Amino acid sequence: MIGQLIVLLAGALTITVLTVIIGPAVFHHHLLQTDLPMGSAELIHIELAYRDALALALGVGLVVSLLTAGLVTWNLARRLRRTLHGLTSGVDELSRGHYSTRVPSVGAGAELDSLAATLNDMAARLDAVEETRRRLLSDLAHELRTPIATLSAHHEAMADGVIDPDAAMPILAGQTMRLSRLADDISEVSRAEEGQLAVTLRPLAVDELLVSTLQEWEERFEAAGVALQGGRAQGDPPTVHVDPDRLAQVLGNLLSNALRHTSPGGTVIVSAAAHGSTVEITVADDGDGFTAEDRSRLFERFFRADSSRTRANSGSGIGLTISRALVDAHGGTLSAASEGSGRGATFTLRLPRVAAGR
Repeated sequence: MIGQLIVLLAGALTITVLTVIIGPAVFHHHLLQTDLPMGSAELIHIELAYRDALALALGVGLVVSLLTAGLVTWNLARRLRRTLHGLTSGVDELSRGHYSTRVPSVGAGAELDSLAATLNDMAARLDAVEETRRRLLSDLAHELRTPIATLSAHHEAMADGVIDPDAAMPILAGQTMRLSRLADDISEVSRAEEGQLAVTLRPLAVDELLVSTLQEWEERFEAAGVALQGGRAQGDPPTVHVDPDRLAQVLGNLLSNALRHTSPGGTVIVSAAAHGSTVEITVADDGDGFTAEDRSRLFERFFRADSSRTRANSGSGIGLTISRALVDAHGGTLSAASEGSGRGATFTLRLPRVAAGR
């Protein structure tokens, strides 16, 4: 506001000086061209009248202009200060970990409103990350509680002589293995999300990958009573630049997920298709499916669409998380779709296609 007032005062001073110096001189020059005698009372009266009228008009105009400009400047400065205060307070609350804080939009201009919207979006993302962190800690506590309780109970029973150590050893070994597997899962998903999983890329025909994957999983699907079908891409077999082992791991996770959620008598179809510069590999089943609410969380760590499932019959809950991280490392995308609970699910893997002759 002080800067604006300085500009206004400088402008007013400039106008005043120019008007006082130039205006009377020009007016006096024109009066001399009349027939009035030099130094006559009429000539002096006319010049005094001109100067008085000019001073009065200029003074009133400057006062009104300064008051109006000052009022507008004060109003704008107040609005900006209120907006910046709200932004500063919001950022301060976010820095303290209060991620539910939102910055109000007071209509102080498109730029500041855009900044407020960006801060609110950042706060929402931080809030979601914090919620994921809390949920992850809760899931870890839940995953650890059961094996630790089992180990503790059996050790106490052996110490009291209630249970024979030889009979307890298989149980203790199983729970220890479960803890070890959980630690490996956590390490694997952390490395995947941090982009530390190494991939060795080479050209690979998609049909070759599908054939090897179907052969590997065919026996397990037959044992579960679920039909496994494969479809080859039309035309020339497309080629992708991938790590065969890592991509096989992704397809294995998708097939394991489909087998787990498909009842005996159901069908799982694995197919591939080329669309321009992209190759799509889909794994579709007619099993449990998932709801729209679960879709946004399918790739989160330790998330299970059916909360009633246990680790023993629903997996670790990180297969899809690792799969998406691996697909991202290949420059592709992994998405999921379902028409609702009990109506099956389709997972689509999209990878860049290797151009012919390369």
